[in-house]
Amino acid sequence: MTSFLPPAFIFIAGAALIPFLRGRLKQVYMILLPALAFLNLLNMPEGSSWVLNLWDYQLIFARVDKLSMVFAYIFVIMAFAGAIYAAHEEDNLQLTAAFLYAGSSLGVVFAGDLLSLFIFWEIMALASTCLVFARRTQASIKAAFRYIMVHLFGGLMLMIGILMHVAETGSLEFNLIGLSGLASGFILLGFAVNAAIFPLSAWLPDAYPESTVVGTVFLSAFTTKTAVYTLARGFAGTEILMWLGITMIIYGIVFAILENDMRRVLSYSVINQVGFMVVGIGIGTELAINGAASHAFAHILYKALLMMSAGAVLYLTGRTKTSELGGLYKTMPWTLVFCLVGAASISGFPLTGGFTTKSMIASAAGYEQITIIWMLLTVASAGVFLHAGIKFPYFVFFAKDSGLRPNEKKLPRNMLVAMGFLAFMCILVGVYPQMLYRLLPYPVSYVPYTGDHVVGQLQLLMFSALAFFMLLKYLKRTETLTMDTDWIYRRGAHILVSFLSVPVAWTYNKLGYVLLEKIPNVAIWFSKNPLGAMKIGASNVVVSMAGDKEAKKALQKVKSAYPGTLKEWSISTAVSIALVIFVVCMILFFS
Repeated sequence: MTSFLPPAFIFIAGAALIPFLRGRLKQVYMILLPALAFLNLLNMPEGSSWVLNLWDYQLIFARVDKLSMVFAYIFVIMAFAGAIYAAHEEDNLQLTAAFLYAGSSLGVVFAGDLLSLFIFWEIMALASTCLVFARRTQASIKAAFRYIMVHLFGGLMLMIGILMHVAETGSLEFNLIGLSGLASGFILLGFAVNAAIFPLSAWLPDAYPESTVVGTVFLSAFTTKTAVYTLARGFAGTEILMWLGITMIIYGIVFAILENDMRRVLSYSVINQVGFMVVGIGIGTELAINGAASHAFAHILYKALLMMSAGAVLYLTGRTKTSELGGLYKTMPWTLVFCLVGAASISGFPLTGGFTTKSMIASAAGYEQITIIWMLLTVASAGVFLHAGIKFPYFVFFAKDSGLRPNEKKLPRNMLVAMGFLAFMCILVGVYPQMLYRLLPYPVSYVPYTGDHVVGQLQLLMFSALAFFMLLKYLKRTETLTMDTDWIYRRGAHILVSFLSVPVAWTYNKLGYVLLEKIPNVAIWFSKNPLGAMKIGASNVVVSMAGDKEAKKALQKVKSAYPGTLKEWSISTAVSIALVIFVVCMILFFS
């Protein structure tokens, strides 16, 4: 008999009760739920439990080891901070979706098999879509639709990979897979979508900024970090991930510098920071995996803190574009202080979490003598300071005064408390990193506070700050429309729908006319004139139908509504059917 519950069940079952609670009871309940889950984590021994036998397979809902526990701890801490931040919120859709999202993320972390992982993976996609939709603007509804379509694609790739993997190995166990064939390639692709690995990354800055103040905080923490966990579990040491991670880092920095919307700046920064973790997973050594896990831990803290500060600004001003903000330090001092702590942590300032975690990944590259990766990581650290460490707080709280005077006293106190809690955690991890190091998958001998490291990091940050202010006139805040890779599937979707709609609509209209109008009319006439029908004969009925003026008119309407020759419709239909048959044959062949 196990002495604990899978944390996923606590959150998912707990989310079901939220709509039935009101007022202060709901607030207390939402804060106690993650606290209960945290106490439950402390009582979870290593090993596999909560095992369900399904045919010849085992579904493992609680595979507990140090890798799963470090992610579980930070997910529960984040849920606790998010619950405090959302305590004033009355929208049950947001609150229920947020807790369902956190619970399904924990389900992924503790899944010991690929089937239960996939189930929680899809629940996570649905819940996070609700958080994007919850803002209920035209932009957020469209973004939610694009978001779920991308994640359905990722889930489909993952499902195909799992089916092929089970067919090849006969096992559902989720352990180290490695990139060794088509099945593992599909699984890696499914994970890559959620990790926002370029070019499968545009969904993140497209959707996250369109969510609500509360929703964006939760979104910044779970989807990409569960993907980091699955990559660390299944693809540690896969060399291609090093180069994909470097691409993410550079891509995130460039687009964040170009971006005007403050929440889009932070969204691109998520991609940039996850890139560091992906690089560490690609290196695959014990130090690198420790670095990726610890950096995920620290990143959730400071990124949520930055999103909370951006949310506070949006809550009071109703604006998100940095070109419309500035001078807010005068009336939002506490939000500024908490924002600066998050900015310092993401930049890797000593005495903050970023300094004690991110440098482990660069050190791992140095120890393995992967010089080019080490150099790129070092340069990228300076770029992080430019866009998230300086640009975001400078243009929002300083720079040219926008004339806005939001009263911070009107900000719900729980939002400030949540920001204060995360700011404390960022500093705690920076000042006392051994607390985090003890949770990591492998023993840690790394020492972050050496003279060379501290001085070198400060020099890098100071030169970055100097470069920012020297180039400030070239970084003017302007209205921007950033074209990203989502343009491909936005336009591609229209082309595909147009391509497929012609044969489908023509066929539907043609058959619809015959089945829904002509045949019923003939049947009615036959019932009234049975003798006449016998005299005419079936062949004459067909001839009369073919020559019917109404039928010709209906066909002409179809042709005018869907221009194109019958030859074009036939070709497009044949190509569509051929593509479907090809995909099915490929799946059957390789399985």
